[in-house]
Amino acid sequence: MIFNKQTARQTAKVLLQINAIKLQPSAPFTWASGWKSPIYCDNRVVLSYPPVRNYIREEMSKFIEEHYGKPDVIAGVATGAIGIGMLVAEYLSLPFIYVRPEAKGHGRKNQIEGHIESGQNVVVVEDLISTGKSSLNAVKALKEANVNVKGMVAIFSYGFDVAKENFETENITLHTLSNYENLLTEAASSNYISDKEIETLSLWNANPSVWNAN
Repeated sequence: MIFNKQTARQTAKVLLQINAIKLQPSAPFTWASGWKSPIYCDNRVVLSYPPVRNYIREEMSKFIEEHYGKPDVIAGVATGAIGIGMLVAEYLSLPFIYVRPEAKGHGRKNQIEGHIESGQNVVVVEDLISTGKSSLNAVKALKEANVNVKGMVAIFSYGFDVAKENFETENITLHTLSNYENLLTEAASSNYISDKEIETLSLWNANPSVWNAN
C-alpha cells in the first residue's frame, strides 16, 4: 500500500531523475535470481542526492509518526536500507539498529546490530520490495529477539503478487512511498518511455519469472 498518490508520483519522479530507477525494455537487466528484467532499481543512489534523500527521510518519518505513533526503535534492513533507516531515526530522534541477512560467523555472531530490548516497539525501514523474502527474514530475526514489529515502510515496491502474499502470511503491514503502477504513470506522463515500452513493462510485471525480452 502506498502512502498517498501525490507522494507516490513525486517519489517516482525523483527516482527517475537521479537514475535510481532505470527502465530498459530493449536491453533488460539480469537480476541475481536469474530473472530478466526491463527495470533496475538501486535506491542507494538516493543517499548521493541531499534534496532527494531529505525528501524521502521526511516523508517516511512523518508517515511513521502519523501511522504508528513514535516507536522505540527504527530498524534498517542490511545493507540497502541502513543509510535511509539511519536518516529516519535521526529525524525522529530515535535509536537505530540494523538487521543482517544472517548472523555473523565470528565475533559476537550478531544478526541484529545495535541495542534492542525485549518488548520494544520497532518499525522496519526497507529500500526496495521485490518478493519480500529478505525483508521478512529481518522481521523474523526481530521477532525472535522478542520485540514488537509494528510494520514496515519502504521506498519502492515492484508490486508483485507474491510479495503481497508473503506479507499477508506473516501478518506484517507494508507501506511504500511509491510502487510500480505509479512509476509507469509518471514515466508515461513525462515521456520517459514510449507506449510500446510501457506495454512491455506491464507484461513483465504481470509474470516476471517467465518474462522473456524477445
